[in-house]
Amino acid sequence: MEARRIFEERRAVNFFDPKQELESSTLQAIINLAVLAPSAFNLQPWRVIAVKSAAGKQRLYHQASNQAKIVEAPVTLIIVGDRAGYEAGNPVWDELADMQTPEKLKETQDFARLLYGTSEERRIKFAESNAGLLAMSIMYAAKCFGVDSHPMSGIDFSGIKTEFSLQEAEEAVMLVALGYFDHSKTLYPRRKRRGYADIVEEA
Repeated sequence: MEARRIFEERRAVNFFDPKQELESSTLQAIINLAVLAPSAFNLQPWRVIAVKSAAGKQRLYHQASNQAKIVEAPVTLIIVGDRAGYEAGNPVWDELADMQTPEKLKETQDFARLLYGTSEERRIKFAESNAGLLAMSIMYAAKCFGVDSHPMSGIDFSGIKTEFSLQEAEEAVMLVALGYFDHSKTLYPRRKRRGYADIVEEA
């Protein structure tokens, strides 16, 4: 699909056809395309929990304001951000180890820690901003494969962290439901977006 059409036709779909499954191969292709999203130092401080089973959907449903999309969509992704993803234990640093001297690598790691690890606010920003880039990339990648999506942040973040056994440094950033629009329903027309003149301040 042409890139411009992807932007113009992607919608936050409220109604999913519960009878139409999302093939595992399609989901894998979506994720494998979406991970081309940028991230700080290419650290990719994220992971995804794909909630597909009936039992998993019920667990998530109760942590997501009982939104029907959770049970109707064939899969809902929990986008997880890692507040400590800048630390030396991130395996992505191993790639840089092959490209830099040990001294230069340590300098880069120290700089990343200075940027993202000097306060809890910075750690949260690091996790959420990078995971947010992945989430948007997933929605556009999904549209490339004709798959609809809906992001959700009206959720119990701490409840999801407990229910799905996230690590201490991990946070649920948002949910993204994936599937196919239920054409027996009607979406509201796309609402007007504010453009350049409304949102840009030149300096």
